[in-house]
Amino acid sequence: MRAFPSLRCLLLVSACGLLACARQGPGPTATPPATEAPLAASAKGEKFPELVDAVFAAAFDYSPTNATSYGLHEYDGRLDDLSRPRIEARIRELEALLARVRAVDRASLSFDEAIDAEALEHQLLADHYELSVVRSWEKNPMSYAGLPGGAVDGLMKRDFAPKVERLRSVISRLKAVPAVYAAGKANVQAPPREFTDLALRMAKGSVGFFEGSVTQWATDAAGGDTALLAEFTQANAQAVAAVKDFARWLEQDLLPRSTGGYALGEERFLTKLRYEEMISLPLPELLARGEANLEKDYQAFVATAKRIDPKLTPAQVMASLEKDHPTAEDLIPSVRRSVEGVRKFLLEKDLVTIPSEVRPRVEETPPYARSGSFASMDTPGPFETKATEAFYYVTPVEPEWTAQHKEEHLRLYNKPVVDLINIHEVWPGHYLQFLYAPRFPTKVRKLVGVGSNAEGWAHYTEEMMLDQGYGNGDPKLRLAQLSEALLRDCRYVTGIKLHTAGWTVEDGARLFRERCFQQPANAYEEARRGAYNPTYLYYTFGKLEIQQLARDYTTTQGASLKQFHDAFVAQGSLPLPLVRRLLMR
Repeated sequence: MRAFPSLRCLLLVSACGLLACARQGPGPTATPPATEAPLAASAKGEKFPELVDAVFAAAFDYSPTNATSYGLHEYDGRLDDLSRPRIEARIRELEALLARVRAVDRASLSFDEAIDAEALEHQLLADHYELSVVRSWEKNPMSYAGLPGGAVDGLMKRDFAPKVERLRSVISRLKAVPAVYAAGKANVQAPPREFTDLALRMAKGSVGFFEGSVTQWATDAAGGDTALLAEFTQANAQAVAAVKDFARWLEQDLLPRSTGGYALGEERFLTKLRYEEMISLPLPELLARGEANLEKDYQAFVATAKRIDPKLTPAQVMASLEKDHPTAEDLIPSVRRSVEGVRKFLLEKDLVTIPSEVRPRVEETPPYARSGSFASMDTPGPFETKATEAFYYVTPVEPEWTAQHKEEHLRLYNKPVVDLINIHEVWPGHYLQFLYAPRFPTKVRKLVGVGSNAEGWAHYTEEMMLDQGYGNGDPKLRLAQLSEALLRDCRYVTGIKLHTAGWTVEDGARLFRERCFQQPANAYEEARRGAYNPTYLYYTFGKLEIQQLARDYTTTQGASLKQFHDAFVAQGSLPLPLVRRLLMR
């Protein structure tokens, strides 16, 4: 799972996609803003680069925390305003920006500018649709629960400026934390219980984060400046009180009335997918593609399990692999020990150009970000000029979990599966993508990204690496790769069924258990993610599209696989139809 914010995430105020939830029942229609919308006076004859600057200036003004994550530090002292009036103003602003983008004479643009204009239009459509029609900000408390911790952590963990300077920005953001929680309490009315449960987990984790990690860092950063430390102590105490109050509100007030539905319905689901990913297949064809790939991978999994031990069922073979897992105490250290071997293989096989010697740091997923993912990557933004710290996050067990839940969670991190997670998150998956980010050729390509590209690429690399010889044909590693493929296949089907076919999270969890061989606790986490991340079919869909593009590119261009990989990751995470046009021009 990537943690690098796309333009869509910028506009939704969520680097982790926490606003990608649903609204059920009657609501606004799916009609996009009309092309006849009033234009700003400057739109006529507006130069495209200036328009790009205007779009992103507005986006960063709306979400200064994401500006920080991109390496734009003039926004460091501000925290996002999630109040209803600000969100409604943002909806109107998006309509005006979209009108300006549509007013540009595409015939006057260069080939690359025309690609960027199309990407920009689709992302503005997606952002407007999310805020004005899906309206997750009224249905998902997770976005409010996670924002303050992420906003402060982004200032602490990267050394882009002297600590005392960053501490002043931390204090400024801490002073604005109570307003974020107040907005959540005012905006969120009747969410699905699944969302409130996760928000409560994140809020409770944030208490310890502010009281512990933030306080410890600030004490060091103050460097003996007692007045500055006193200002921090007061601001942090107010933030801690606000998050504790928010957690109480979630548990005592919101949870009992968390009876809302998460299903988008077919029209909204397909519109969201079309705007966000440029995927326009009819629902039957879309679902059939996912189900066919699930069946293919399932049969391959069964056959591979028989190679390992024909006396056991496939589920028993997978369970035997999962016995080799780390303890809770050794989880993070064990992942740290395992990463470098994948990079060595990449270099030996010369499969892609690695543009940097900098390595990521393996750390625990921060408490405020534990929303159901098991591993993620958090890297410096494309405009970061000083800080190089990148974090490969692995989610530990929670103290309040039952012994069985802890064991099931740890079984996911068995050695073969961790090898595949390393490929996906680091080499040559997300981390390699992010190393290329400063080199992306345009501002749009640095700042616009979609899941079918970013996650599709990371998922593509898992199968590609084994096909190229990683693991020397070890059937256990192949079973792990197929297990990861089945996981994404089940996400594909579950997301569609949850939002268009009346499935419950329990129905989705059953699919993850029975067809993807997931442990019960992990199966539930995966299915619940589909409730608030409805289009997470982008893993498998993107992988299939990239595999086809690789075949087409190497055949028509007479290129090697390495040349394809270098060309692909150099374009940024644009929607895949646009990447195809760029590579096959």
